[in-house]
Amino acid sequence: MVKKNDRPFFRRTLRWALVLVLLFAGVSVLQVVLLKGIDPPCTLMTAWGWVAHVAAGTPEPPHMYWRSLGEISPYMRRAVLAGEDQRFLKHMGFDFREIGEAVKDMFSGDAVRGASTITMQAARTVFLWPDRNWVRKSLEAYYTILMEVLWGKKRILEIYLNTVDWGQGIMGVEAASIRYFNVPASRISRIQAARLAAILPSPHRWSPTKPNVQVSRREKRILRDMDKMPLIS
Repeated sequence: MVKKNDRPFFRRTLRWALVLVLLFAGVSVLQVVLLKGIDPPCTLMTAWGWVAHVAAGTPEPPHMYWRSLGEISPYMRRAVLAGEDQRFLKHMGFDFREIGEAVKDMFSGDAVRGASTITMQAARTVFLWPDRNWVRKSLEAYYTILMEVLWGKKRILEIYLNTVDWGQGIMGVEAASIRYFNVPASRISRIQAARLAAILPSPHRWSPTKPNVQVSRREKRILRDMDKMPLIS
């Protein structure tokens, strides 16, 4: 029970907490609304990478070259859906079927599969920091809902393809296409697209130009499923 003398302090604390929550809600909604029509010059993840580069003075900072969805190969658009989120058009940011399978794997002792959708991945890349904790996970879910409501699937896929981490210093599909295959994203072939999509679960350990067993296995599955994926344009 709150003592009488403590009530003014309690009310002030509650009032300031409410102000902060409303301020954050307003700023976050404004962020998402602005990026519906403005291509971000960088993301929080690229800024984080730049700071790490300056502090360590080692690997080059991430480069990002923006390309509209129409400038990205149809093979690439289908490959990322086949590899990362096959029910992209059927869910509202959370694939509960995949989440359920991940929980089953966890309790059965099998290797835990990833259950993050393309929207969730884009949310943490664009707006959040790389740490894994409950605060970031909660904010990731919050931004995922905002993006699904305010952007739509076409914009979500476009931003995802331009901001996803594809290896050391490689941010987005154009940078990845040039670095690995020396072609722009508009000219990526079917095989190249499948290989690029195949390394996304572990882009800092796997290579599309020197595929290991896991990458080759994923590449075959992606090639098999690509034609089933919708062409979002």
